[in-house]
Amino acid sequence: MSPRGVNFLDKWLSSNVSGLASSDVISVAEAIQKLFADAKAIGISSTEIEEETGSVYETVLDAIVHHDAGLAD
Repeated sequence: MSPRGVNFLDKWLSSNVSGLASSDVISVAEAIQKLFADAKAIGISSTEIEEETGSVYETVLDAIVHHDAGLAD
């Protein structure tokens, strides 16, 4: 398997996590929709990202929570 999906996810999170509203279920779901739309625009399928990461929901939620925690320091 190619790491292309996880590389895209890492770069996307780095660029977008600060703009994500919060760690509530709706915000995470909206972030995932945007993630998959951005990936599709450059030819990466959601399946390709999911195969490499397992739970995309947990990955995005974790990124938001850790980013928010970093702001509190």
